[in-house]
Amino acid sequence: MERKKIIITGCNGQLGRALNREYDGNTDYELINTDVDELDITSAEAVLKLVEEVRPYAVINCAAHTNVDKCETDADNAYRINAIGPRNLAVASRRYGAKLMHISTDYVFAGDGKRPYTEFDAPAPASMYGASKLAGENFVREFAKEYFIVRTAWLYGEGKNFVRTLLALSEKNGEVSVVCDQIGSPTSATELARAVVRLLPTDNYGTFHGTCGGVCSWADFASEIFRLTGKSTKVNYITSEEYAAKFPASAKRPAYSVLDNYMLRLTGGYEFADWKDAIAAYVRDFVE
Repeated sequence: MERKKIIITGCNGQLGRALNREYDGNTDYELINTDVDELDITSAEAVLKLVEEVRPYAVINCAAHTNVDKCETDADNAYRINAIGPRNLAVASRRYGAKLMHISTDYVFAGDGKRPYTEFDAPAPASMYGASKLAGENFVREFAKEYFIVRTAWLYGEGKNFVRTLLALSEKNGEVSVVCDQIGSPTSATELARAVVRLLPTDNYGTFHGTCGGVCSWADFASEIFRLTGKSTKVNYITSEEYAAKFPASAKRPAYSVLDNYMLRLTGGYEFADWKDAIAAYVRDFVE
């Protein structure tokens, strides 16, 4: 039996790598891995050509312009990659009968809430990154036929991320300052990949939130990382205002980024691991 083909964009990113690990050894699917060197998703012609050639069962879009501050100063590029790219993938997926799995972000919300955001809350991005990602979501809804939009937050995996940055800092510093008034749910790329793999074969289309369980601040997350790795580095809990005075940033960060995986619970009963269990597994598999 011929294996179903899945095109993955952004294959060298954290989620792209995690998806490759999850599908490793799976005889039902063949992955067509692409990154910016193999496929420019901002080119409608290039996207249509590849999808026509491959005739995939599905496209998983992990590609994005995720440098939040650069998005603020280079809106054109942010919209090309985060909005026009998904539009092109949506058009091509519909034309050639492929499912589209599009990964989005908590930044589509204002980040000033007091309770976890569900899929039924109205987006209100406070940054160019969030605005461009929301535009990408809307293009997927407009042009794709069979699609999943999965919003995630505070993602870490194999590659450059908060965990690696903190561990590198701990090698040179006896203490680090981390904000304590930004709240979210650290999410393992492995956990997200497992949810994507579980959702993709279904007809459970629509918009979903996909984050690990539980909530914490960035400072709490840092403390747990150091505890798990046996580091003696002290974590100084500081406010976002204090951090911005030392390290000015162009884009506004959400103060409250907690997403409620409401649709996954309502439609399939799927649950992510708690963030503490997920980071412990990450440290065991990728750090130790």
